[in-house]
Amino acid sequence: MLLDGLKVVEFSTWVAAPGCAAIMADWGARVVKVESAAGDATRGFFPDDEESPYNPIFSNENRGKRGVVLDTGRPEGRAALIALLKGADVFVTNLRPGALKRARLDYEALKNELPQLIYANVTGYGLEGEEVDVPAFDLTGFWTRSSVAACTIPPDQEPFTCRPGFGDHVTALATLSGVLAALHERGRTGRGRQVETALIRVGAYAIGWDLSTFLRYGQATTAVPRNDRPGVLSGYFRTRDQRWFCVSSRSPRDQPALLTEFGRADLAAEPRYAPPVRDMDAVRELRAVLDEEFARYDLAEVREIMRRADVIWAPMATLEELTHDPQAHAAGCFVDVPDRFGGVHRAPAAPVRFPGLPTGPVGPAPALGQHTREVLTEAGLSEAEVQRLFEIGAAK
Repeated sequence: MLLDGLKVVEFSTWVAAPGCAAIMADWGARVVKVESAAGDATRGFFPDDEESPYNPIFSNENRGKRGVVLDTGRPEGRAALIALLKGADVFVTNLRPGALKRARLDYEALKNELPQLIYANVTGYGLEGEEVDVPAFDLTGFWTRSSVAACTIPPDQEPFTCRPGFGDHVTALATLSGVLAALHERGRTGRGRQVETALIRVGAYAIGWDLSTFLRYGQATTAVPRNDRPGVLSGYFRTRDQRWFCVSSRSPRDQPALLTEFGRADLAAEPRYAPPVRDMDAVRELRAVLDEEFARYDLAEVREIMRRADVIWAPMATLEELTHDPQAHAAGCFVDVPDRFGGVHRAPAAPVRFPGLPTGPVGPAPALGQHTREVLTEAGLSEAEVQRLFEIGAAK
């Protein structure tokens, strides 16, 4: 597999940092997940035992890893983590910068001892400034504070939250890209470096079209009530069988092509309605025509209309529909993940695949501390040293 031989130590919880390490595990890296005795918070979302195997939330971010429990607040536990890092290529953590510094596990404390290490910090608000230790989830740092929510939610609606893990998974991909760039550099220089991502910065990049327009002109068109939307076609429409679908216009030919499909070539020829339509009264008039026309057809019929007109569109699919969508399966959206009890479960795939090269989950998510002895022994600790860590509570 692509990352065979790469050794990764992940010391994190929740989604963004574990998700980054999980993709590396899917691609063949040997990933060790270090947890406290309390375990990753996502372990508590669903049971994972013989009676009810497979916690889908925890497994999605931690499949294919080996699990170690260390108390890094104890000198012995910290020393054991350092022993793991000495044999690692990549360290991924989302502990807050202040906590890492107090534990002497921040990059500055480790870079001289571990010059080969790629050290990836996943943060809420970065590593500089007064708010580096303000706690953040993707709902706050990525969705709300970065302006993604304000740009997305029409002003006439009560604000709503992003779905769990949405911005975290974007941040996981951003972190992975940084790690791979640093690994490429290390191949030339022999030295590692620090990589840092922040939920707020990833959100700002994700909303980059609106943000770049604002930075240039001091204003941008973000989400508006449907009746005030400037584009005739772009947005959502509803069918006779009450199904919503989205249209995205890519060229001026889309509007007359659809009007012609509906037998309204007269409107397509009207100069006042020539795209791009700037007059908002004309926009609303045309949109009302399209609303009326689309409402005459079921979704299956709309599919054929849009195919003939060659206009970009998609039905608003439910999760159930996605799981049964043949094209989603052909695109590789799903993988089978084993659990610790011999079962297999369908799960979301990593977002990149490599045609002709099999990649995917190499094993189940670990039980809490399942591989502690095994991993510490591989790191060079003697049986007596490992046993001592267990006896004093520095390992579990």
